[in-house]
Amino acid sequence: MSQPRKIVFYLDPGLRESAAQGAHNFLGKIADLGRAAGMEIAFRDESEAALSDPAREYAVVHMIAPPHENAVTVRRAYFYPFWSIERTEKRWEFDVARAGFDPAAVPAKEAAGFARRWRQKWFGDWTVGERGHVYIALQGRLLEQRSFQSCTPLAMVEAVLEHDHTRAVVAGLHPKEHYDPGELAALEDLATRNPRLTVRMGGMEDLLPGCDYVVTQNSSVGFAGYALRRPLVLFGRIDFHHIALKAYEIGAETPFAPRDHRPDFDAYLWWFP
Repeated sequence: MSQPRKIVFYLDPGLRESAAQGAHNFLGKIADLGRAAGMEIAFRDESEAALSDPAREYAVVHMIAPPHENAVTVRRAYFYPFWSIERTEKRWEFDVARAGFDPAAVPAKEAAGFARRWRQKWFGDWTVGERGHVYIALQGRLLEQRSFQSCTPLAMVEAVLEHDHTRAVVAGLHPKEHYDPGELAALEDLATRNPRLTVRMGGMEDLLPGCDYVVTQNSSVGFAGYALRRPLVLFGRIDFHHIALKAYEIGAETPFAPRDHRPDFDAYLWWFP
């Protein structure tokens, strides 16, 4: 059977327009490679991805499940200009998630320079305020335990309060998530019973630089914390798990002692992309 000679990008309207105009660097490189191989390139709305035919075309989708065996999904690897090309939309099943990280195999000088350059580019204008708090980066569905999580997000906050008896704890709600009144009431009730807990909307630029460590299910805030050399405790599965403490391995009821956890952050940043 002959292979398809066409690549179709199924994208949301904004991304599709940018890619079609040649203004998106990463997608433009994929398109250019296809054209150099003599392939036809097309851009369509992501709602049409289910109509993609593997016998006639290769498909590229963005952050959704590939529709067939001749399709891949692409996703930004947390910070520009780095991207992932994968066969699944589940980040905890990405190729990098399954790979083994060996800091001893990373060239230390190159890693230090790489981390320094990108740390300055990504966070150079951030300021470090008062230090000493725990930053819990929340996502959605606070009262629900999903398949990739070791407990509900609310239970995660409770576990931090139980295991860290001295630090102030700040739970940051995601500004793009919708929280129903029951979720917010449960979180506020927990804060009322635990004076060390503060709840706020967003605020990563203020909270991340000054925190002692980050706790999350699998928010990208955890990866940003690596760039600022902040230890991470994960309660969910994700692709950047290698140098984190994992509640789903040690048990949410076990003290996780992040203050003693100092992995080679620079080596990991160099290795991960």
